[in-house]
Amino acid sequence: MPGDVRAGTPGAAFFDVDGTLTTGTTLFRFLEYRFAVEGRPPQAYTEERQRLRAMTEAGVCRSRTNRAYFASYARLGVSYVADLAEDWFRTELESGGFLHDSAVAALRGHQAAGEPVVLVSGSFPALLAPLARLLDVDAVLATEPETLLGHYTGDATVTMIGATKADAVRSWCAEHGIDPAAATAYGDHASDLPMLRATGRGVVVGGDRELRAVAARQGWRLLPAPPAAPPLRLPEPLWTARAPSAAARRPA
Repeated sequence: MPGDVRAGTPGAAFFDVDGTLTTGTTLFRFLEYRFAVEGRPPQAYTEERQRLRAMTEAGVCRSRTNRAYFASYARLGVSYVADLAEDWFRTELESGGFLHDSAVAALRGHQAAGEPVVLVSGSFPALLAPLARLLDVDAVLATEPETLLGHYTGDATVTMIGATKADAVRSWCAEHGIDPAAATAYGDHASDLPMLRATGRGVVVGGDRELRAVAARQGWRLLPAPPAAPPLRLPEPLWTARAPSAAARRPA
């Protein structure tokens, strides 16, 4: 039970990212940014969002929609996406309002207490790397897009959603000599519930009804929901200068 951990037992903190540490969804904000760079019309992004939203509304599980997100990445170079992600994240920071101050303050509190901090996210490493560097976290457990010969295939080998998050947290604790009962997990969505239950202390960020109901029963701490994400500042199209040529992409 929470609160039963012996004093001095080493702990750790596991943070969801989208809607927990950030005010916006990294996957979709970067996708909109990338489409703008590639010179695609605004409706291309709208149609992609609608495609994924329709899957959710049809009852498709979150893990499958997470995999489906990567379809538009097929044949894009891994290094190209990584470089573009750095540009995108820099733009978010310069615009301001992308980080959720309450959750970041909680993260800093764990670091001040000497606890390792781990990001656990359905987003993917290219987008999480600049955030992990900024926050100086110890590890990132994330969805793993499938790659071949330095290019994305349009699929994913691991989707860090739901029970997979809990399994990843338990594995990380085992590898690093951490008792999960001494750990704390932060999440904002019902799909984060397995991860929160895998640790000794769950913290609910925002107003998800299912999570708040569990928090009331378990005595978990609550953090306020993040404010609305600021408008995304879109770049001018740079496809010819930045994106890989057709010849540079992975052969079909």
